[in-house]
Amino acid sequence: MLALPLGLIAVIVLVDVLAKGLPLGPSLLIVAPALTASFASTLITGAIAAVAMVGMLVIGLDSHLLGTMDFWSQFVALLVVSVLVTVFRWLRERHARELALVRMVSEATQRVVLRPLPRRIGPLRVASMYLAAQEQSLIGGDLYAAVRTPTGTRLIIGDVMGKGLTAISDAALLLGAFREAAHRQATLPDLAAYLDHSVCWNLAEPTEAETAGECFITAALLDIPDTLPLIHMVSCGHPPPLLLHGRQVRALHATRPAPPLGLGELTAATYYADTFTLEPEDLLLLHTDGVIEARDAEGAFYPLTERAASWTLHSPSALIHHLRTDLLAHVGGHLVDDAAVIAVQHTPAGTQRSGSHPRQRPTDRGSGRVLGRLR
Repeated sequence: MLALPLGLIAVIVLVDVLAKGLPLGPSLLIVAPALTASFASTLITGAIAAVAMVGMLVIGLDSHLLGTMDFWSQFVALLVVSVLVTVFRWLRERHARELALVRMVSEATQRVVLRPLPRRIGPLRVASMYLAAQEQSLIGGDLYAAVRTPTGTRLIIGDVMGKGLTAISDAALLLGAFREAAHRQATLPDLAAYLDHSVCWNLAEPTEAETAGECFITAALLDIPDTLPLIHMVSCGHPPPLLLHGRQVRALHATRPAPPLGLGELTAATYYADTFTLEPEDLLLLHTDGVIEARDAEGAFYPLTERAASWTLHSPSALIHHLRTDLLAHVGGHLVDDAAVIAVQHTPAGTQRSGSHPRQRPTDRGSGRVLGRLR
């Protein structure tokens, strides 16, 4: 790249020396430092500017113009413009350093809020994906987290109403409450009630009582035991996860879904846990509405169920890779809403099958008792 401005200076000086009466130097030499400033550092830009001024002196010496006022006025103009170009290049570098530092701090902060999920959680193989709609951001209003308990793994995936910094703050609030309480609450209904109370308490400040009920978070809470091929789920207004069994894809709809978190006090919500079978090698796909509501150029929604049917035999990481590529291709590379996905697979080594289990059964809120017997 440096050959371009240096070659330009050499050509201008050579043509000006050979073509008498055709003074190109005064008007064209400034192009060299201006061009250099677009890709090189401040020091190199200043060096090229100095070479351009030396070339100007060579032209003046060869043309016997060093003693004329016209030459020196053009030389001073070249000097002033070169200094300005170099100074602006220095300011740009300083701004780039500051921006890089801000981005580094921002990324570190965002990763603390939304901790990356490990590839292995107990007997579970896990892969996750997060696509933020806001540019230069790692996270937005979608959220997910996993917590180990003495008997299994608890997961949450959710979507905060809104976008921007407010949505990130609300997501951080819920994630903190989930991590603090997931291993303390005995049942999923109790955990859902605790999270709803926490969201209601914090989303509406005492001075902002009129906003109560305007902020809410859809969420799905799951409990996956280590030793049983089961999934316990409480859905709070969240899109149903998909179960990929063999070559079949089935949506796991809650029998009695609860309202989104943050609205429980307005509706006197009662939380019920549904139980589904998760066989070894089955894939569980949790997602937010940013995936299924993503539109292509013609306005068609992303067909997640149909696409997932062709990835049923993949590993969690391979499934997430295919989904990410396919989703971005569907929307043309840019989402208008945040999208989060978790793929979970119960490995055979961590599963102990003890008879067959019904596909679905609810539990009550207070005690978490199973309404129905296992056969």
